[in-house]
Amino acid sequence: MKLFDVYPLNDITIEKASGSYVWDDNGVQYLDMYGGHAVISIGHTHPHWVNRIEQQLHKIAFYSNSVRIPLQQQLADLLEEMSGKKGYQLFLVNSGAEANENALKLASFHTGRKKIVSFTKAFHGRTSLAVAVTDNPKIVAPVNETGNVIFLPFNDEEALKECFAGQGNEIAAVIIEGIQGVGGIHEASPSMLKLIRSLCDEYGALYIADSVQCGYGRSGQFFAHDIAGVNADIYSMAKGMGNGFPIGGILIAPHIQPKHGMLGTTFGGNHLACAAALAVLEVMKRDNLVEKAKQRGMYLRNMLAKVEGVTEIRGRGLMIGFEVEENLKDLRKILLNDFYIFTGEAKPNVIRLLPAMTIQRKQMDEFLEALHEAIVQMQESTII
Repeated sequence: MKLFDVYPLNDITIEKASGSYVWDDNGVQYLDMYGGHAVISIGHTHPHWVNRIEQQLHKIAFYSNSVRIPLQQQLADLLEEMSGKKGYQLFLVNSGAEANENALKLASFHTGRKKIVSFTKAFHGRTSLAVAVTDNPKIVAPVNETGNVIFLPFNDEEALKECFAGQGNEIAAVIIEGIQGVGGIHEASPSMLKLIRSLCDEYGALYIADSVQCGYGRSGQFFAHDIAGVNADIYSMAKGMGNGFPIGGILIAPHIQPKHGMLGTTFGGNHLACAAALAVLEVMKRDNLVEKAKQRGMYLRNMLAKVEGVTEIRGRGLMIGFEVEENLKDLRKILLNDFYIFTGEAKPNVIRLLPAMTIQRKQMDEFLEALHEAIVQMQESTII
């Protein structure tokens, strides 16, 4: 049977990992500045994370949500403490797309409405409703074209006001990333997020804060949306939540009360997933990683500004995007093949950096030096 290559980066096979490094099957070491699509939050194979999962394996790996799973409540309690979202309910799922799917469905249930406001360059997942609110024609199949999604320019406050003035009573929710990931590391402005909160309150719609990539401390705040100082009605989470173990969830504000049977999942919140997620939060709390992500991100952005060939730099914390003058594809290939460094990308010419929050200055300097040398190498080859 032929295997479908989802993201055929190279012929590299990764077989081992630790901290901010991974090793291929030939023993070659790579610096991971991409964190496996922003998934690795506390470092690959963190000892506490490994121990938590290993201990749980000796007890029970899975049983369905037809029984009480105390680990879920432990996770909810620690998540409330770390995020500061008091009184919210936690519903656990398996991925970011599933989290957004349930958030959108819940908003429609709660309001009795069909229309959703999303934004240009948004990416919310690859399941049906998540695809419908994603601004990417490559992944929108005919079945995903619901006709109920309104796409507005990102950060365009006037367009949002006009939309609500004309259709506010039909809108179930506004969904927005605090920092767009796939869209190129563009930040939602605090004033835009405050306006969403105000208009949703005025017209009875819900504010969905997609925090799948920009959440869980990566931005230097627990949720990137927190910069606006207002609370969303629903927060969606995944990626860094399990440090590589599949888990996602939504936080549901107290005034929203899902009815029994409205939300359900087979594997969501299973014992192993909760053990992994608890380990992540425990390490984040113990090592003050949210604040460290903020400080390490400031250092990395300041140093990037000194690299010739780097133009615009965007993002917060350890969710950074920067544009380059050189050909993006070729530059990333040089970083990977010559300097053994993984990076991400966003079209048309943005390199995405999403390393673990445990990354050290030595490793950031290793990347910065390699980036400088790679750009010089490309410039010299162009002159020749």
